[in-house]
Amino acid sequence: MDPEAFLEMANQVTKLRMYPYFEVAHAVISCLYIREDLASGCVAFSRKHPFSCWVSCMVSIFAGNILSSFLLSEPILGAFKNTNQLLLATAVWYLIFYSPFDIIYKICKLLPIKIVFASMKEVIRCKKVSDGVLHAAKLYPNGYLIMIIIGTIKGNGAAFLKLIERTLRGVWTPNAIEFLSPTFATKASIAASIVFIIDKKTDWISAPPALVYFGIVIFFVYFKLSSMLLGIHDPFIPFENLFCALFFGGIWDALARVISGGKTQSSLRDHNSSKGNSDPNAKSEMSRNGKSETTKKKDQ
Repeated sequence: MDPEAFLEMANQVTKLRMYPYFEVAHAVISCLYIREDLASGCVAFSRKHPFSCWVSCMVSIFAGNILSSFLLSEPILGAFKNTNQLLLATAVWYLIFYSPFDIIYKICKLLPIKIVFASMKEVIRCKKVSDGVLHAAKLYPNGYLIMIIIGTIKGNGAAFLKLIERTLRGVWTPNAIEFLSPTFATKASIAASIVFIIDKKTDWISAPPALVYFGIVIFFVYFKLSSMLLGIHDPFIPFENLFCALFFGGIWDALARVISGGKTQSSLRDHNSSKGNSDPNAKSEMSRNGKSETTKKKDQ
């Protein structure tokens, strides 16, 4: 492809308007997740507790704005200041849960439709990460860790508020904490935040910012499609295992197990040999008793 045409494509991607189409995709995927999380009790819960269902969906859809506002000491309710986005999210929630014969839900669950929505959600994820990094950079120009945190939360805020969102539905799952087992979306958002910071704050990346942004969009979309179609859920795991083995005690734990295993085997051998060689008088006595009993049986 012509480099100029590729750069022009990248510029067009950076100028994409997220409202309404990409916002719809984001809301659809969020509502589908909650519906699947409810599993077989979805219909009964949505009929019996519609307000709780709506609140949990809104928290999931606007999770990034809610949590980032809380961390930056901004009004939390400011996440819902855009009435058009709120009405759009509400319309999506209603259609996913209450459409006649569940027709909208069934259509959204079709693999080609779901792939389109998931790809569009990854595009808006990249936009949210970029906006989060830029917003944090304005408030804390030298707070690189803050930029990473806000960019990550903007990109995957629903995962960090999963515990609260489930609690709003009356489900308490204290092990559903993102810090315990980060998802690929969280790890990818961290990586994207770091790349955006390097691009904005250093001269290490010579490529135009539009190309950097477009490259991150491709990264998000590619691995999302790989997860849905090929089952590649987390490509970071091999690197994490290697890093943990090198820097977080993995090698030393393995060496300790090998050494302790060798000591245990040698001690077992010594113990068995000592049992075999112990008390020779008892062995001879047992043999004499056996011979005498055999002699008695013959005599009888």
